Parts: sequence; C-alpha cells; structure tokens
Amino acid sequence: MKLARKIPYVLFAALLVGAIVVAFLPKPALVEASAVTRRPLVVTVDGDGRTRITDRFVISAPVGGQMPRLELHPGDRVKLGAMLTEIAPIDPPLLDARSRAQAEAHAQSARAGVSQVKARVALAETALAQARSELARVRTLHERGGVARAELETAEFRERAAQAELESARFGARVTQFELQTAEAALVRMKPEGPGAPARKAGAGDASVAIQSPVDGTVLRVFQESAALLQAGAPILELGDPAALEIVIDLLSSDAVAVRPGAEVRVERWGGEAPLGARVRLVEPSGFTKVSALGIEEQRVNVIADFSGPPEARKALGDGYRVHARIVIWEKADALQVPQTALFRRGERWAVFALADGHARLRDVEIGRRSGGAAEVLAGLDEGDRVVVHPNDKLHDGARVEAR
Repeated sequence: MKLARKIPYVLFAALLVGAIVVAFLPKPALVEASAVTRRPLVVTVDGDGRTRITDRFVISAPVGGQMPRLELHPGDRVKLGAMLTEIAPIDPPLLDARSRAQAEAHAQSARAGVSQVKARVALAETALAQARSELARVRTLHERGGVARAELETAEFRERAAQAELESARFGARVTQFELQTAEAALVRMKPEGPGAPARKAGAGDASVAIQSPVDGTVLRVFQESAALLQAGAPILELGDPAALEIVIDLLSSDAVAVRPGAEVRVERWGGEAPLGARVRLVEPSGFTKVSALGIEEQRVNVIADFSGPPEARKALGDGYRVHARIVIWEKADALQVPQTALFRRGERWAVFALADGHARLRDVEIGRRSGGAAEVLAGLDEGDRVVVHPNDKLHDGARVEAR
C-alpha cells in the first residue's frame, strides 16, 4: 500500500524532470527554404539604349546666298524631288559717299577707256584692210614678174602684223568692256519700285539655286527657319523616315564580347505595355571611354539592333527615345536551378544547405550559368530538393532546422 501511494509522486517527478530536460534542449533553427526546380533559364546582358533613325539626311546650302523663311516644320512629310527652299544671289553691299565717288570715277574712267579702245579697234581694222589691199596688189605684180619675191614677203608680213594688231585691240576692248560692267555693277543699288513697296534686289532676274528633297521622308529637325544669309555648307534641315528605327545599346566592353550578331533583344521600359522584339545587327568594332555617374572611367561599346516585330507595335516610338534592352546570350528551356541566395563559397567550390529529415545537410554543388537571381545546377542537387535560402554563419552541417 505504501508503494502504491508513491507511484503518482514518482511519475510526476519523472515528468517534471523530462520537461526540464526538453526545455533546455537546443531548439530547431528557423530557416527560409526554397525548392530546386526545372524551368527556363535565360542569361542576358542588360543595358540602356536609345532609338535612332537608320538613314538621315542633313540638307545644307550648296552655295552661299539669301534663303527665304522656311515653310517646313518638324513632322512635315516631303516627297522625293519636292522643293524645300531656294538660295538667291547675295545683295550687293551698300556704298558710302566716298566709296560711291570712287566707284563713279572708276566707271567714268572705264567709259573713257571703252571709247579709246573702240577707236583703236577701228584704226586696226582700217590698217588691216589697207594691208590686205596692198598684199593683193603686190601678189598680182609678183605673179606678172613686176616685183621681187622679197617685196611680196614684206607685204605678207605687214598683213600679218595688222591682223595681230586688230586681235590685240579687240582683246583690249573686251577687257575694257568687262571693267566697265564691273564698275557699273558696283553702282547698282536696291531701288524701291514705289511708295511703300519693298526694295527690289538688283539683278532680280538672276537664277536662284533650288534645293530639292533627296528622299521620301519626314522633317526631323529645322536648323534655320527664319530668312537668313547662309554660307555654303550651312545646315538647313534634317530629313529621315521615323518608321525606319534602330536601337543603339551602350554596353560595357566586357559584356559586349559575349554578344553576337543575330542575338535576340528584348526591349523593355520603353513606355508601352508589352516588350518589343529586336535582333542584334552589329557590335561596333571600336569602343569609347565614358565616365560613369560615380566618376569612374569605363570602356563602352555600342551594339546596334533592328526591331523585328510589326511596326504598329512601336508606332509611338520616335528618334532618340530611351529604352532598356536585354540581349539574350544563352538560354535553356528546362534548366535545373537553385536560388543564388542559397549559394555560398566553401573553399574553391560552391555549397548549399539541403533540408533532410529536419536537419541541414551540407552539400557541394557544381554551378553553371547564372541569371536573374537563379543559378543552373550541374551536379549535387536533384529536382524537388529543398535548400536553405540566406544561410547565416551559425548554421552548420547536421543542425536541426525548421523551414518557415
């Protein structure tokens, strides 16, 4: 009877001791877990880019002259051969009183020179006619034996000399006439045609140089809209076809070496709802130095891509618009992958903590491609395995864990 009364006390003491032991046992560590799955894995090189019209034409002034106000504006359509503008001859400069007096004196001198040279031409023509008559008379006498051969040669020489003198006089007349025209042109001024009428440019009949459109396109920019005096080669406007767009993607040279022509490009963050498709056409062979926002010099390379989708999907895009491009350099449809946050270095290898029967088991893994927070698993894990994400320094092989 005494033993029977002691049994409840013994059991209570055993339970109390067991509870104390269990309370002091280490609790399982709470960890975050993720499953190893098979799904598509795409490795991309990302970079910011801008759109650019493929073919653009800058229309410049072929000659110096006066251009009227341009009636074209950005966005206007033009046809091949359409008249864009024209370049008129430059107005002569105005003369002050002294310069005008000098010009008038020069003109009077030129007129006097013209009169003198005309008299010289007339005299030379008379001398030539007389020499020719004398030559004909001497030649007739020589044929009849009336004069010697030497006298005939003298008459021929005089005829040639008179001919040369006439040619010289005529050349001098042309030079003097040109000088007169130049002197008179300096006196020409813009004269109003009537009260309140605009000034009319002297020589208005002179032909202007017409500038025509070399392509069917759209006016992109206007460099000179107002009427102005242009120098030869001055830009006037820029033409292009906004539908013919390409993308210029600015990449680090270390990333650009992995890009190949024909690679798929996914254009995102361009302002539309759905991404746009494109293909790499060219990786420029020459790079350039660019200073980053942190003040670091970087070697950059431009990658040129062409849109591959229907033009209607990108009709809102224009020249010089900003886009974000993801260039696909590798992809696999059923890659076994693990979150990159589960990986850590263990010597020269990668490792993870895999969950097994409530414990964390250390496993070495072989990793392939990585992209977008996931890494390709080549060996060490199987599909369906669960791994610890963000393992801390206190976690060790065989530790009891509880996945949240």
